[in-house]
Amino acid sequence: MSNSTRRNVLRLGAAGLAAPAFLAATSARAQGTTKWRMQALWGGGTTPMKYEERFCARVKELTGGSLEITPFAGGQIVPSAQAFDAVRGGAFEMMKTFDGYTAGKIPAHGFSSTVPFGFPEADQYEAWFYERGGLGLARESYAAAGLTYVAPTVYGEEPIHSRVPLTKIADMNGLKGRFVGLASAVMADFGVSVSPLPTSEVYSALDKGLIDIADRGDIKANYEEGIHEVAKFLVLPGVHQPTTATSYVANTRAYEALDDQQKASLAVAAREVSGALRQDIIVSNGEYIGKFQDAGVEIVDFDAADVAEARAKALESWKSAASDDLSTRMMESQIALMKELRLL
Repeated sequence: MSNSTRRNVLRLGAAGLAAPAFLAATSARAQGTTKWRMQALWGGGTTPMKYEERFCARVKELTGGSLEITPFAGGQIVPSAQAFDAVRGGAFEMMKTFDGYTAGKIPAHGFSSTVPFGFPEADQYEAWFYERGGLGLARESYAAAGLTYVAPTVYGEEPIHSRVPLTKIADMNGLKGRFVGLASAVMADFGVSVSPLPTSEVYSALDKGLIDIADRGDIKANYEEGIHEVAKFLVLPGVHQPTTATSYVANTRAYEALDDQQKASLAVAAREVSGALRQDIIVSNGEYIGKFQDAGVEIVDFDAADVAEARAKALESWKSAASDDLSTRMMESQIALMKELRLL
């Protein structure tokens, strides 16, 4: 890890790399059982949160009950923006996070969360993690903070919702848009005036005309939020976020206290849930695109040749965003795989 990467990790918390707080209250073994708490990204009752509950149940099953993880919805223990420091400090043992939220401080996280105009298929992105060293690079990005990257959950595109008609990527030039993570920089290079608004503010910002286009979440979640009421165009593919990885990240001290079976169970359960959620989203997308159309929303499909041409342009944006050694190595390994897949 380069000095600049290490400095960026250190900036994320006020306490620097002070020793994590004693974890006895939440991770102590009681009658042979290790009890953890995990705060997720999602609201209670949502589809992604149900899969986090499924993950925790599967870990318990695979460990014969020796590791019990209690899932909490986003913000239920601490505000979501404080989860990084809370897990590092030992307030709870694990979080489900989106690396893009910390890409401003750890540049590598722009490449371990979603790459605008990057891998168009979720299996391609997941293959980078498991077959081309991405998992090790992601772990390197958290190690200095006393955190362990366990595994990703990888799924497909998130759409762009628009108040104005779009027919090609160039039409976004000059518009006001909500994007986060690496997409903030890349979409700005494509001429979008970017506002990294919280997810909770997307509906009202579109409704008031503060933004013209927005990224928010998957198609089903966005329909349930009522985005069809304030944006009459749904744009596919979601070039800003063609594939997505959220991540299970644990306190390293707590993780290292696990036995080999427990560690393996975390990895197995995470990969099972990744595939299961991805397939759920694939099926839901078809159903909920129909619901958007029934609500009067026009579905816009960007031409594949337009997307391919834009990917070559985005390459320069990726290079600018890869501002330290680790992010550069991540980017270069992804580009190498994209070339082999004839995406570049």
